[in-house]
Amino acid sequence: MNDIPVNPNNMMETSDSLEAVGVFRTWKNIFFVIVLICLLLVQAAFWAVDLGFVDVAGTIQTIEPAQPATADATATTPAPEPETADKSLIQNIVGDFDFELIGRVIGVASGILIVAGILFALSIFFCLMVSLVGRLGGISHISRAFILSLILAALIIPWQQPFEGSRVVGVAYGPLELSRWIGTKTDGAPSLVFYYLRFTGLWLVAVMLLIMSQIRSSSWSKSILRRLEII
Repeated sequence: MNDIPVNPNNMMETSDSLEAVGVFRTWKNIFFVIVLICLLLVQAAFWAVDLGFVDVAGTIQTIEPAQPATADATATTPAPEPETADKSLIQNIVGDFDFELIGRVIGVASGILIVAGILFALSIFFCLMVSLVGRLGGISHISRAFILSLILAALIIPWQQPFEGSRVVGVAYGPLELSRWIGTKTDGAPSLVFYYLRFTGLWLVAVMLLIMSQIRSSSWSKSILRRLEII
C-alpha cells in the first residue's frame, strides 16, 4: 500500500496533510521529552527515599559532626560506615534537601506526567487521523504507535486514588503514598516484591512503551517521506 504513487490531482490536499503532520509530529516529540523527564524525576525521587538518602520524617541522614581527636577516642571511635559516607557525599554535591522537597518534586512531576502522557497519546491519534484522511500511508506504524501510547497513558494514570484500598495502581503517585509504601518493605518477601514491582517494575514498563511508541511513530514519518519520494 505504501508503494502506490500519490495522485498528482491530490497534491494540494497532500501538501496540507503534510503541514498538519509536521505540526502534530513536533508536539508529539515535545510531549515525548516531557514524559521521559517526568518519568526519570519520579524514579529518582523514589530511589532517593528507598536508599535512605532522604528520611521520610523530613531530614536527610548525614554523618554526625566529628569530635575532637583524643588518644582514647582515636582508639575506640569507629570509622564512618560506607553507606553513611555516601549519603554525606550526595548532600555535599546537591546540597541540603528533605522529604518535603522530594514530595514537591514528586507532586509536580506526577501531575505533569499525567497531562503530558495523555497529550502524547492524543498527538499520535491526530497523526493517525491525518494519515488516514490524507492517505499518506504508514498506517501500520502509526496505528501500533497509537495503541502503545494509549496503554502508556492508562498505566500512568493514578488509579489508586479513585480505587482506594484496591491493588490497582498507576505510575504516577504522591508523596504520602510513597511514605505509606516504604513501611511495607519489612512485611515479608511478597510485600517487598510487590513494593518494587509497583514503583520500579511498572515504571520500567511505561518507559519501554514510551520508547517503542516513539520508534513506531518515527518509522511512520520515514514511511510517509519515502512514499512521497521526498527521501
